Amino acid sequence: MSKKSDKNNFESKLNRLEEISSLLESENIGLEEAITLYEEGIELSKYCVSTLKNAELKITELKKKLDDISSKDEDVSDK
Repeated sequence: MSKKSDKNNFESKLNRLEEISSLLESENIGLEEAITLYEEGIELSKYCVSTLKNAELKITELKKKLDDISSKDEDVSDK
């Protein structure tokens, strides 16, 4: 899956989660539909949290690489 597809998938799932939240807050929804929407929302939430955790991990790894490069540059300039 391409990075653009990942982003679109995350964005679409987040939008659907917001839509479900609005629907659950409305007073015009039956119990069965509310339960179904709640279950869908839980799954979407799991996906979004996992995606965000993976993004955070990747950013942390990239920052570490940048810090390593910076410290190597400092070592060279000290000589």
